Amino acid sequence: MPNRRILSLWFPRLGAERLIRRDPNLGQVPFATVEEQGNAQLLAALSPRASAEGLYPGQPLRDAHAACADLLTRLANPHREAAFLGTLHRWAGKFSPWVAREAPDALVIDLTGCAHLFGGEAALLAQVEEDCADLGLSLRAGIADTLGAAWALARYGGRRAEGHRSGDAIDQEARATRARAGKRRHWERGGAAPQVGTPQAGTPRSGSERIAAPGKTYGALAPLPVAALRLPPETVESLSRLGLRRIGDLAGQPRASLARRFGTGLVGRLDQALGAAPEPITPAAPPVRFSIRLTLPEPIGLEADLLAGLDRLLPPLCEKLRRQGRGARRVRLEAYRADQSMDWAVVGLARPAQDPARLRPLLAMKVAEIDAGFGIDMLRLEVLTHEPVHARSPAGHLDAGRRVSEKLSADTALEDLIGRLGARLGLEAITRRHPASSHIPEKAALTLAAAWSEPAPGWPEPPVPRPLRLWRPEPVQAPDAPHLPGRFRWRGRDHETRGATGPERIAPEWWLEEPDWRSGQRDYWQVETDRGERLWLFYAHGGLLSSGWFCHGTFG
Repeated sequence: MPNRRILSLWFPRLGAERLIRRDPNLGQVPFATVEEQGNAQLLAALSPRASAEGLYPGQPLRDAHAACADLLTRLANPHREAAFLGTLHRWAGKFSPWVAREAPDALVIDLTGCAHLFGGEAALLAQVEEDCADLGLSLRAGIADTLGAAWALARYGGRRAEGHRSGDAIDQEARATRARAGKRRHWERGGAAPQVGTPQAGTPRSGSERIAAPGKTYGALAPLPVAALRLPPETVESLSRLGLRRIGDLAGQPRASLARRFGTGLVGRLDQALGAAPEPITPAAPPVRFSIRLTLPEPIGLEADLLAGLDRLLPPLCEKLRRQGRGARRVRLEAYRADQSMDWAVVGLARPAQDPARLRPLLAMKVAEIDAGFGIDMLRLEVLTHEPVHARSPAGHLDAGRRVSEKLSADTALEDLIGRLGARLGLEAITRRHPASSHIPEKAALTLAAAWSEPAPGWPEPPVPRPLRLWRPEPVQAPDAPHLPGRFRWRGRDHETRGATGPERIAPEWWLEEPDWRSGQRDYWQVETDRGERLWLFYAHGGLLSSGWFCHGTFG
């Protein structure tokens, strides 16, 4: 069995380069994205020109503007950056099917048994860097036997960057000692370990510093700072005070004393990096997306031209859905204007569809709402929500009649009508009633969205007839006695009882707290009055509320 090999990909400038890809002019000036933490604005991702000016992630924005007056900033968008990382996730699937995300700006790939397909690990790493260079992305990568070691090589392998100055800085030492101190790295002299941040532009790194040979994990990690073990900053600072600045220094210490002083997290991270403790990779399959676009040679603005574009987009999109056995439930039409703006329209369906004839009428109703502006030069269709569609199987002569009847019963006319009404009113505004499992009259039915539910197969027959109209119980002026009154007053009018059927006793659901049923058990009567009305009255025996007579509905 081949050794396990892990590739860690880190995109330190992901947020800034995502915007530079959309607007290349941002790459010609110092540029950074800004995030808000509390009441402060801090730099999040920097372009190479911003790093060359001495700026760094986490720096306050006002300090950055003081150091670089030409700095251009944009607000960071974590949701868009996560979506862009998802796009890179799909791209990384060409190297291995075992890909996982490390939010917010990294990917982990299990290369076990895959590197030879690209000519070896060095050739694969070169291909990864070439693809990222074509995409306009900065990349730092590392390959090792473990996830922790690959993570460390990607962020710290071959770096010569210095941390923040401390009391033993070279320019603060005697002149006679500067020559010797200059030969040592800053973090080896007791200063802070290198921070995980934007790498300095132009820092060269050889393949040997990025790839740890199989079985050589300790040799690759030993010269790296302890911060490469993914430790908290306070733990790294405490280790530096004790003189444990390299992973090699830390690996030679007794584990019991390290765990007693710094906790088991430090020992666990060290064991994971060296392969003594397992650290599984949980891959996440990239979401299946269905979209298609049409780039136009000249901007268009007529409704007929948009419909013609739809006729060209829908067949290939539906073919993609059909090949994957999926059906569209929500589809978005995006119209990109010549002035770099975009307008869109969303339609929903009551049943998953993969037929252009069912999608086109709904989209055509929304075309008139799209503002063409100075002209539309690109159209794009994207399936926002899709569901599986069961494949059809051929039937023999014996089953032909049954299959025909099932096909007729499964007509989509009602679903198409719901979709058309939903395009105008919204799918949430179209509802249907379903029976519920409750003996309480007002809870005997549920209101569900028609687009996301199936018609009820049937309604259970109640033990006694129920009124056609129900409302909240209204008080009735009658003697406070459980016997049906001969005369009562309701809604400002006097009524005489001409006939009655009952009583039907209904008790509340004692396991639930219902404010309307704090009156205790009820005795319901179907009462015919002298005014020709047939009312549903009940006598509440009293619980948390007073007893008395109430009207709950009418049968007419």
